[in-house]
Amino acid sequence: MARPSSDPPLSALARLRLDETGELLRDLPARARAVPAGGWVAAIREALGMSVQDFAHRLGITRASAAKLEASERRGTVQLDTLQRAAAALDCDLVYALVPRRGLQQMVDTRRVEILMSIQNRTRQHMRLEAQEAPVAYTTRDLLREAERCVPDRALWKADDTEHGGT
Repeated sequence: MARPSSDPPLSALARLRLDETGELLRDLPARARAVPAGGWVAAIREALGMSVQDFAHRLGITRASAAKLEASERRGTVQLDTLQRAAAALDCDLVYALVPRRGLQQMVDTRRVEILMSIQNRTRQHMRLEAQEAPVAYTTRDLLREAERCVPDRALWKADDTEHGGT
């Protein structure tokens, strides 16, 4: 389906590319996405047979700091730059990703239609009050096309758009 000319062309392309990656990551089995109970750093370090002291030495930090690093990963408070350095010390790559629960284009299309429907409902309410209501019937394709025409990307995520007039 063609994207409206009011949208930045790169946002639709970015969604397409990210959707491809997201689909691959969503398809990974749950066990491949699960973090080991003690955290990735400790799990890999232990699997390599590396002591905390040796790991600390490779990082150029104290043993206590290395233990704190592992503890902060378990708590989910480790900083990405610290995790990057730990990965390098373990001869690993850090892979960081946000995996959308559904396709980004699907999220955008759903949001566009929600906004359009809100605008149309307000319009119909005003017309009903003035006894000028006209029936509106859309196919799903027509509804999405109209939403793409009326609701640009920049208007999708503004706070309370569906309650305060949309675009």
